[in-house]
Amino acid sequence: MIGIRRETKNRWERRVPLTPGHVAVLAQGQHMRVVVEPSEIRAFPESAYREAGAAISPDLSPCRVILGVKEVPTELLSPGKVYVFFAHVAKGQKHNMPMLRRLMELGCTLLDYEKIVDDRGRRLIFFGLQAGHSGMIDTLWALGRRLRHEGIRPNPFEDVRQALAYATLAEAQTAVSAAGERILAEGLPDVLNPFVCAFTGYGNTYRGAAEVFDLLPFREIAPRDLPALAASGPPDRHSVYKTVFHEEHTVEPVAPWDKFELQDYYAHPEKYRGTFETYLPHISVLVNCIYWEPKYPRLVTLESLRKLYGGDASPRLRVIGDISCDVGGAVECTVRCTDPGDPLFVYDPLTGRDVLGVEGRGPVVLAVDNLPCELPVDASQHFGDMLLPFVPALARCPWDEPLEDLPLPPEILRAVILHRGKLAPSYAYLERHLAD
Repeated sequence: MIGIRRETKNRWERRVPLTPGHVAVLAQGQHMRVVVEPSEIRAFPESAYREAGAAISPDLSPCRVILGVKEVPTELLSPGKVYVFFAHVAKGQKHNMPMLRRLMELGCTLLDYEKIVDDRGRRLIFFGLQAGHSGMIDTLWALGRRLRHEGIRPNPFEDVRQALAYATLAEAQTAVSAAGERILAEGLPDVLNPFVCAFTGYGNTYRGAAEVFDLLPFREIAPRDLPALAASGPPDRHSVYKTVFHEEHTVEPVAPWDKFELQDYYAHPEKYRGTFETYLPHISVLVNCIYWEPKYPRLVTLESLRKLYGGDASPRLRVIGDISCDVGGAVECTVRCTDPGDPLFVYDPLTGRDVLGVEGRGPVVLAVDNLPCELPVDASQHFGDMLLPFVPALARCPWDEPLEDLPLPPEILRAVILHRGKLAPSYAYLERHLAD
């Protein structure tokens, strides 16, 4: 029996791991029992789940396997259950170690969607695409608000709303297309030219962001050509510029005789130093979509921002859409996570202070850590499509057996972080984080 828990992260978290349509496949097509915990904020009504064949109950205790989206508060965890959700523990995230410790104490099994990967390490179940959609929409909305604050009106982005204000992705894309039509018809304000949106990363999150941004009239430019753009003559007022950074654009070998090699960089990041700050003066909006770990150089350091904003001229950089949202990570001025109710802050590089909103010296930073919840229907449908094929194996697994004997697909086995309260061998390194 499978349980679907209600999400409790915040009032904007309306996503589900499985929609009523997915539940109908399981309940009617596979004769599987599904219990759905009631929720007042879920994007799909309980009546739809009931019609799909699910039971609606506040008691999930009969369910061995419980599916969710975001982390489960420690006080809501139950002994011996198999939990499947985005745990955010695999990097030893300090704020989630109490939850992991409690799961161990209760003898639970934990599977993390983020670790359901193929034999090449590629994620199979993700919200990255939808994070990119929502993040790009919100970044353009933030830009419109910042420009209004600066008195730059009219501007083509002022009518773009936050992603959660749209019922569907298609509706939001229509609004972005309208902004593009204004750029074509009216041109950009002179103070914005040349307008450069820089993307870091090229995976699913970037793909989602690009599906939104590319609705604008854009010209693509290589990172190496950014310094010459402003000096190349009057820019086209009726286009925006797009540039995509890969690893070789953002770092260089420390040793002058070495050449950049991607696999060497992955294996020995200590041999490289960041170079991204050389591009910052030429960027209007930065959209960060990379996966980052502390062993790698940062993209945007606090020192590089101090240099950028410490001069006499106002920098071009107005908004950082940190879709990856690692606090103190690749974008060091992401000093906090925000939520969809108050998603923006301005980081002042000269004082180190951050203030909610769009006013003040420094870049506006978008740092929402659950961006896909802003388009919950589209996000849930896409996610459930990927999760559904694995659910029968999860439901029928004899979870009391030793880990090595579990009849699970290898993709699922890779995602088992805890089994009956014990760390799986692949995640034994988390012991040192639990001890901190």
